[in-house]
Amino acid sequence: MSSTRHYLRQWRENPVREILAGAVATFALIPEVIAFSFTAGVDPAVGLYASFVISIVIALFGGRPAMISAAAGSVALVAAPLVREHGVQYLFAAGILAGGFQILFGFARLSSLMRYVSNSVRTGFVNALAVLIFAAQLPHILHAGAAGYAVLAAGLAIIYLAPRLTTRIPAPLICVVVLTALCSAFGIDVPKVADLGRLPEGLPVFALPDVPPGLELLNVIFLPALAIAMVGLLESLMTAGVVDDQTGTPSNGDAEARGLGLANIAASLFGGIAGCGMIGQTVSNVKYGGRGRLSTLAAGGLLLLLMVAMKDVVSQVPVAALVAIMVMVSIDTLDWGSLRRLRGTPALSNLVMLATVAVTLISHNLSLGVLVGVLMSGVFFAAKVAAMQHVRREGDTYTVEGQLFFASADAFIAAFDPIDHDGPVTIDLSAAQLWDITALAAVEKVKDRFARHGLPVTIVGLSAPRGVS
Repeated sequence: MSSTRHYLRQWRENPVREILAGAVATFALIPEVIAFSFTAGVDPAVGLYASFVISIVIALFGGRPAMISAAAGSVALVAAPLVREHGVQYLFAAGILAGGFQILFGFARLSSLMRYVSNSVRTGFVNALAVLIFAAQLPHILHAGAAGYAVLAAGLAIIYLAPRLTTRIPAPLICVVVLTALCSAFGIDVPKVADLGRLPEGLPVFALPDVPPGLELLNVIFLPALAIAMVGLLESLMTAGVVDDQTGTPSNGDAEARGLGLANIAASLFGGIAGCGMIGQTVSNVKYGGRGRLSTLAAGGLLLLLMVAMKDVVSQVPVAALVAIMVMVSIDTLDWGSLRRLRGTPALSNLVMLATVAVTLISHNLSLGVLVGVLMSGVFFAAKVAAMQHVRREGDTYTVEGQLFFASADAFIAAFDPIDHDGPVTIDLSAAQLWDITALAAVEKVKDRFARHGLPVTIVGLSAPRGVS
């Protein structure tokens, strides 16, 4: 009963604030979703339909209130080769299978693996996304022209100055309304939303993917679907972690995985691309007061309303106004404190963070950046723990302290030299902890080394290893 009340409270708290925050996220979604649709090789309507459906489903079943999920660039990058080679219908089929994988991941509690993502990797992930969000705006900025630069500057001025006058209405909404009205009233010739691509012409329609069922289909979509599932879930869980930090509230990663799986299945059945959590739009939503599920629902619902019922009005919104919002989002997303802390942070932690950023920016693949960061963190941690092992000799007795595992085994073996002994040897492992079979093998190698010189060895305090590798 308490969980039901908690769920309902996530819908009821401050509905006006939630809807307005969701509206800000909606305008932040429009340029990105359209751009990501082109990346995937599909019409903008495919990305916009997906974003609407995903928002509705994730608001109902997701595990992180206030998180905005939609068609995302990371998924688009994975999906693009499948669309090029086999067409959009195979993308819909892959989206359904990817959703099924994510539901299984949720029931298998794979979100627990996020504990292995260090803070340095999380910071690198956030900073890389901030740069990517800004970089995505550069084509619009570089080709804006004098009028476009003026509108962009006016948009940024409104966004940062409007809160001094009122905070009841989010500044990005004021920016969109004011600049659209001014451009229309004075006939300012700047690119509009209508120039970005074909917008939806009606409500999304339920339909099964038009693909031949069978093993041949599975052979085509299995690996792309698995990649979409893993990339999407990773980005969603990382984004959920950012919201956890910003709001000081916990999320349920397994519920988020299951909710995202349901959302991607639904999106694919309504002619949309699979998606995941979007950190820029989520940061924007949280900044302007989004804390519950209603803000997520509002972002998707308003997106469909604007794109279908009010398409003629939205099509006249200056692209520069949306770019101004995204520039604000990129500035807010970047962890500026991490740059100031570079001098006081351990060098290896900085290296992990910077490597995560660099790999992500070079590859435009968030998952690859996170993977490299996690691997580097693991290697550095293992090296640090291995260096804490000490072998102390007093006559024919060796006392071993610290952790003995695969990374410290060679140093352990190198510490024993049979040439310096002419009698029985004692190795005291009471203050050491053996973690894997590599550690046991290292002890056996040392015993064998002494045995070859006719020296008996007594092992003291040997404990069973706690792990296997």
